[in-house]
Amino acid sequence: MTAESARDVVLVTGAAGQDGGYLVDRLLGEGHAVHAMCHSTQGAERVSALTPAARTHVVDLADAAAVGVLVEAVQPTQIFNLAGNSSVARSWEFPAQAADVIGVGPVRILDAAWRLQTARGHAVRFVQASSAEVFGDTEISPQDETTPRVPVTPYGAAKAFAQDLVGMYRSRGMHASSAILYNHESPTRPQSFVARKISHEVARIALGQSDRLVLGNIDVERDWGYAPDYVDALLRIARADRANDYIVATGEAHSVRDFVDVAFRSVGIDDWDRYVVIDPALYRPADPKRLVGDSTRLRALGWSPTVRFDQLVHLMVESDLAQLRAEPGA
Repeated sequence: MTAESARDVVLVTGAAGQDGGYLVDRLLGEGHAVHAMCHSTQGAERVSALTPAARTHVVDLADAAAVGVLVEAVQPTQIFNLAGNSSVARSWEFPAQAADVIGVGPVRILDAAWRLQTARGHAVRFVQASSAEVFGDTEISPQDETTPRVPVTPYGAAKAFAQDLVGMYRSRGMHASSAILYNHESPTRPQSFVARKISHEVARIALGQSDRLVLGNIDVERDWGYAPDYVDALLRIARADRANDYIVATGEAHSVRDFVDVAFRSVGIDDWDRYVVIDPALYRPADPKRLVGDSTRLRALGWSPTVRFDQLVHLMVESDLAQLRAEPGA
């Protein structure tokens, strides 16, 4: 980071989510002025409670006028767009909403930033949180930035559209990049996501509070990393000399079955089959079978993951065990 950018004005959308929380905290720790955009008052209150130095704003990404007013008022030097529900399953329930918020929403921010940059000569660096879901059920493995995008979910299609628009604004002269994020988890991930669902239920089973873990397809393979590592990648991408698309991945594929196995073994349970129930109703209409990324381009910026797969699973289970033991009556 140059001396001129020692204190940036940064707008983080989706600040109440897993990545948003880590990113806001990191930026504040570096001394930047951080504006946190949240979809709801509850989310803004949560951000304020955790990081009171951040200035919160409640804005709907579907409201182009409100987005424009916020960008004009804040005049950020950097924007990280992490907004939008990141549940692939939810995108099947509300596909039109996914298309609008996840696909078109980023365009509203890009347009506002472009207007600020062209009208006032105020340079804005933009980073879009894209997703490995843009590659769909590709036969190419590992995937890199040149792999054809053939999404098979509404979420993936929306992310692919937004990524295309980022590239268009980049061609117009904006420092606009897409971080193609593979699965990344942490103890702050909501329990509606399979990784946290596993870690939380395994902790409950270990404490005698539960006797089963209900899952869908456990044979799909994903490239799992640690959320703070991926936030570090977002910052490196924003600060790169040239804007581009970047794969953010560990390069290792593990199945949901592997995640379950490591989670149970971390609490001393080897014969975990007796606790796991497979419910076909939890299978998605379409689900990429194997997603693993080649992050060579990103590693040229000095990035590398610091937490291995087994370490990630262990720390999530340990966190859930600690939380459960701390609950009243535990």
